[in-house]
Amino acid sequence: MESAAKTPKSLTLPWTTRITLWLLDIGLNLIMRKDGTVNRGLLKLVPLTPPSSEPINGVKTYDVVVDPTRKLWFRVFVPTQYTVEDLPEMVFCHGSGYIVASADTQLYDDFCRKFARELHVIVVSVDYRLAPEHRHPAQHEDGLDVLKFLDVEENRSKWLPGNANISKCFIAGDSAGGNMAHHVAVRASQFNFQQLQVQYILTLFETSPRSSVAEERMVVGLVSIQPFFGGEERIGSEIRLNGTAPVLTLKQTDWFWNAFLPLGEPYNRDHPVVNVSGRYAVDISKMDLPPTIVVVAGFDILRDWQIRYYEWLKKSGK
Repeated sequence: MESAAKTPKSLTLPWTTRITLWLLDIGLNLIMRKDGTVNRGLLKLVPLTPPSSEPINGVKTYDVVVDPTRKLWFRVFVPTQYTVEDLPEMVFCHGSGYIVASADTQLYDDFCRKFARELHVIVVSVDYRLAPEHRHPAQHEDGLDVLKFLDVEENRSKWLPGNANISKCFIAGDSAGGNMAHHVAVRASQFNFQQLQVQYILTLFETSPRSSVAEERMVVGLVSIQPFFGGEERIGSEIRLNGTAPVLTLKQTDWFWNAFLPLGEPYNRDHPVVNVSGRYAVDISKMDLPPTIVVVAGFDILRDWQIRYYEWLKKSGK
């Protein structure tokens, strides 16, 4: 099987999309200070969406607090037009470089609402702590703690709809959320859940021949959308697309990693949380991580890192 499709020579986007991406780029550069901090005051201009007990576009939402001391909570998206007895559940980790956005950011509220409506799933969107105020591993601890919270029957019966089937659990994420989903799933594989089973279904461009495993376990798994990975080496897509990709530059991604990586350690993009398949990679070959789906975009500067991730999963027997 081919590991990736060839990158098109040019990208044509609607002018409205181009303007949106241009404004996003300006906004990112304005909030990223030279001293490594984030201008949170400016982020107050970003539109938020409150929870809606009345359905909007066929989906109602509500918020659940997991731990008030660290402001850990999640938003539940329930598709109201589907009353079947067992709707799958998707635990979603939002992107934005680990430094911005939230479960109630309008962009991600719309995104998760669409997931719930069109995929017929109950979405649990995690609002995790952000860098640089909270560095790695805070975000991954938050993600795992949401899974632990959902594993408690009392919590599920109180906070999830009666037709939520916790045994059919996805972990999904985009960009930094895709990175987070991987690491949370690795942590989850080493935790003895009572009810919850978590597994990947990462596949590239086709259905995995091991999908029967998911059926046997009654679990559906991880969807990793343009996951945020990297390394010290500058590889093909980073060199080829830096400055021409519609979103992100190497200067921005380096800033994100510098804000996210633990203090007290030398800055190194080969850290296993960044370069999951590099020389310091965690050996997952003997972990209970079932097969997985990686979504790669042709004009993402990190596409070749994402393809390496996919190939590493296959090499590890996943």
